[in-house]
Amino acid sequence: MQEHPIHWEMKGTSRVPFALYVNPDIHKKELERFFYKAHWNYVGLEAEIPKPGDFKRSVIGERSVIMTRSMDGQIHVVENVCAHRGMAFCRERHGNKNELVCPYHQWSYALDGKLQGVPFRRGVRQDGKVNGGMPADFDPKDHGLTSLKVATRGGVVFASFDHQVESLEAFLGPTILRYFDRLFSGRELKILGYNRQRIPGNWKLMQENIKDPYHPGLLHTWFVTFGLWRADNKSEMRTDEHQRHGAMVSTRGTASQVSADTSQVTQVSSFKESMQLNDPSFLEIVPEAWWQLDEQMPTAVMMTLFPSVIFQQQVNSVSTRHIQPDGHGAFDFVWTHFGFADDTPEMTERRLRQANLFGPAGFVSADDGEVIELSQQAFETKPEHRMLVEMGGRDVGGADHMVTEALIRGMYQYWRKVMED
Repeated sequence: MQEHPIHWEMKGTSRVPFALYVNPDIHKKELERFFYKAHWNYVGLEAEIPKPGDFKRSVIGERSVIMTRSMDGQIHVVENVCAHRGMAFCRERHGNKNELVCPYHQWSYALDGKLQGVPFRRGVRQDGKVNGGMPADFDPKDHGLTSLKVATRGGVVFASFDHQVESLEAFLGPTILRYFDRLFSGRELKILGYNRQRIPGNWKLMQENIKDPYHPGLLHTWFVTFGLWRADNKSEMRTDEHQRHGAMVSTRGTASQVSADTSQVTQVSSFKESMQLNDPSFLEIVPEAWWQLDEQMPTAVMMTLFPSVIFQQQVNSVSTRHIQPDGHGAFDFVWTHFGFADDTPEMTERRLRQANLFGPAGFVSADDGEVIELSQQAFETKPEHRMLVEMGGRDVGGADHMVTEALIRGMYQYWRKVMED
């Protein structure tokens, strides 16, 4: 009998069963269908491996992978599992090597994963005869590291265990691709730093969190008090045709508008009218030319690419957020903060300063980690219950306001299509 069976209370996805977050069998099936098959997953940025020999250890689902730049400049992604005895041999997060070597038995691989060396492959000569060695029909070409399909766009690296996966562009779809290309337009990226945290909650909760424009102006004191993300900001929610990816787009008002128009937020408990910055330069916002999209200049664009990554612009801070599941009730969350190679020193400092809004102890993001943890705790205690996701109705699709949970409903429409097939 399946533990914590899934029961949808009504047609559609506006009542999401708690069992989706606590059922270990569901979690295993999600890994197979979303992370290991038919989907592109984020592994890193090209700027993290700029030179031949550079590598970065990353994760797809719960599988460890290595992103490398081979001596010919090509980018490869291979699984961090030795073809001999299965050891996860790469322990460093970043580095530069001419080859990949498993310390257990010294099997060595080229940076593209091809097996190139097996100690004592032809045995050892003792007392005039050869002892041991691999069988005569052993062929190194058949025993390389598992090599993934790789796609790059705008300096971002994606990979898939499924070599029959659709093109990256088709996977993103034209709507989301416009927002992706706005941020990753081909300008050379510059890595500024990392944050890492483990959040004791189901991985889907972070996808939901960044598909949820309803909460930022209520939960986050920083957002609502300083006008970075408020319900009365000009906004739009967009999704791809499959409802799996999303973009939350917001435009902050001018400083005078933020300070003057408080009528819609003064009753919100997270709004702190008396809260002031000791250093006003912390939120010094400098509009950038690349923000322009059609007639708009969004100050915040939060893209969720299902299942594994969030791409974020919040004023001048830009980063990726990598979701790495670890069992049904926890995930690792890795932030990569970046800028552009042609940024001025002042802009780099501004990006770093504003990055303090995010990460494990970020003035904003610490709230998200806590509410996800507390939600997971509740799900575990009553897995037969369900969430109510009906703000803005029960339909799916985009919207031109923030008071909606349509992107979450859309994600679970896609989830049901894939998982219940």
